Amino acid sequence: MPAKHTGACFCGAVEVEVTGAPEAMGYCHCSSCRSWSAGPVNAFTLWKPGNVKVTKGAEFVGHFMKTPVSDRKFCTKCGGHIMTDHPPLGLTDVYAATIPGVTFTPGVHVNYSETVLRMKDGLPKLKDFPAELGGSGQAVPE
Repeated sequence: MPAKHTGACFCGAVEVEVTGAPEAMGYCHCSSCRSWSAGPVNAFTLWKPGNVKVTKGAEFVGHFMKTPVSDRKFCTKCGGHIMTDHPPLGLTDVYAATIPGVTFTPGVHVNYSETVLRMKDGLPKLKDFPAELGGSGQAVPE
């Protein structure tokens, strides 16, 4: 039976469940993620959309779609961030902090050319996205 992990928004009104294993984990350094998360970097876990479901409080899920690539979901009661759907990529980012039961094992830094926080951890640093997700796949110095 595949692993299941649950998480919630800041107030707990919205609960989410992820099943199986994420497709990838890492850090995003783009200005949109930094602004949305109010932090210098966003820790992501990417899942196939069918492996993510809201199990409680769906009526409290709001969204904001600044670009066609990212449909950001949040709780309308507390404003807590939950996840971002990436329709063109066929992936859903459930923020690592939202699902604390998942062991966060980052494998890559994306959009590192926009970073405001250098992270010397030996992981690959990409200018934008991997080529298989429509990016250049170009590595940049740590």
